[in-house]
Amino acid sequence: MGRWQEIEHTADLGLHLWAADLPDLFTTAALGMFSLFIVPGDTLSATKTLTLTALDVETLLVAWLNELLYLVEVEGLAFTVFEFAQLTPTQLVVTLRGGPVLEYTGYVKAATFHDLRVVATPEGYETEIVFDT
Repeated sequence: MGRWQEIEHTADLGLHLWAADLPDLFTTAALGMFSLFIVPGDTLSATKTLTLTALDVETLLVAWLNELLYLVEVEGLAFTVFEFAQLTPTQLVVTLRGGPVLEYTGYVKAATFHDLRVVATPEGYETEIVFDT
């Protein structure tokens, strides 16, 4: 499992992420984002399949996080288990498992492209992502 650290950012929230591979990066980004504003439930009562396509890995990461934000906002669901059937730098197919949000501790409007760059390192992947609040 990857890891994240909250970073300082003027008027917004940010995360620095480290992960072993792309599925780990996308999972870590989702769980890190959720840690900024919700307490997810511990049941896995909801399942959804999601398919996204983008021009590059940065655009795919932002689309992924914003889709998860949409599901929290509109359906009140937080997904914490991600089973990637396919994940390349430009496409993902994933089964999401989760349940109702237990508590809202803040608010995140959107993942942004602000200074976003996913970097391959000898250990895996690293990035910083800023969220509009």
